[in-house]
Amino acid sequence: MWCLQAAGSEKRESGELEHTPEAVEAWVGQLCQRFGNRPIAVAVEQSRGALVFMLAKYEPLHLFPVPSTMAANMREALYPSGAKDDPRDADLLLDLLLQHRDKLRGLSPDTEATRRVQNLVEERRKLVDEKTAQINRLTSHLKIYFPQILDWFEHLDTELVCALLEHWPTLEELQKVPPPKLRTFFRKQQCRDQELIERRILAIRQAIPAIRDRAVIEAKSTVVKVIVQLIRSLVKGIADLDEKIEEAAAAHPDFFIFESLPGAGAVIAPRLLAAFGSQRERYGNAGEVQSYSGIAPVTERSGKKKWVHFRWACPKFLRQSFHEWAGHSIAYSVWARSYYQQQRSQGQDHHAAVRALAFKWIRIVFRCWKDGVAYDESKYLASLARRGSPLAALAATAKTL
Repeated sequence: MWCLQAAGSEKRESGELEHTPEAVEAWVGQLCQRFGNRPIAVAVEQSRGALVFMLAKYEPLHLFPVPSTMAANMREALYPSGAKDDPRDADLLLDLLLQHRDKLRGLSPDTEATRRVQNLVEERRKLVDEKTAQINRLTSHLKIYFPQILDWFEHLDTELVCALLEHWPTLEELQKVPPPKLRTFFRKQQCRDQELIERRILAIRQAIPAIRDRAVIEAKSTVVKVIVQLIRSLVKGIADLDEKIEEAAAAHPDFFIFESLPGAGAVIAPRLLAAFGSQRERYGNAGEVQSYSGIAPVTERSGKKKWVHFRWACPKFLRQSFHEWAGHSIAYSVWARSYYQQQRSQGQDHHAAVRALAFKWIRIVFRCWKDGVAYDESKYLASLARRGSPLAALAATAKTL
């Protein structure tokens, strides 16, 4: 459903729009013809998705994504039942667009080079999450009928484990394999440690079945063979995406900034590039990045009470990127390690200390990003010393240890 109100008019029009390229093309064409290709503001209750991507290619359309929580809260405030109703919701979005446009952030796509990195790293994260889900599922099945695998192998997403379970998904089948054939199998899977091979073969010979219920074993082992095939495909897909991300990031003019950050590495540096983007005017200060990413805490006040809590409403992948990088930076940056230890000594748990570190890192990276310069640890340490920061003394002490 859509609802429209022309500038200078009090009359509202509404209708239905099929989510097909042909229907959207015809609808936008009519709007452009009617309004002479002048700018048209469009509010949509999503920031990503098929419809947004279809509408974004039309230059006269200026998209204003409405957060689902904002629309839901407005719906609940105006309509006590809270029931969703497409015509009424379209009318509600139009009200938000007309009366509260200053509270909405217009959709302003980054450059194609930046969007390529953004889409690649986001899709990689989805595959990683899916691989984790499949590994958890595999672990759950193996615990029931073949738990020894979990002791013999540290990681289940390796080609060795996947190939072994694909060939011999049960202990009974594995124990029937002659030792020479197992040795050949392990060597073909790049296992060169002869002592480790012999330990595994001995463990296989001495293992006792966890259960003997053929009905359970047959069902679980059949599913396990399917799961390992999925894991192998996901591992290969992630590796293919890693190659494309490396190529896309290396070609981006701003990548040198994020590549210079301590502990960023080949995986997180492109994610940080995607987080900041290429539009310097998008954020007026580092505080906007800290709040939008969910790293900055939320302060609430009511009467004489004030409390600070974790920020839930934020792009989770963005927050995760900053949090993971801050955690990695502890091992590579002297001042980051000192600051983390300082936070822990003040009673903060690990994740709270890492978020506090990420909060500081965002300010630093924001300035590097705005100025278009690479990060230099020695310059930042010198700046801390000039300002007389207690952190400078802690970092200097850490360097001498």
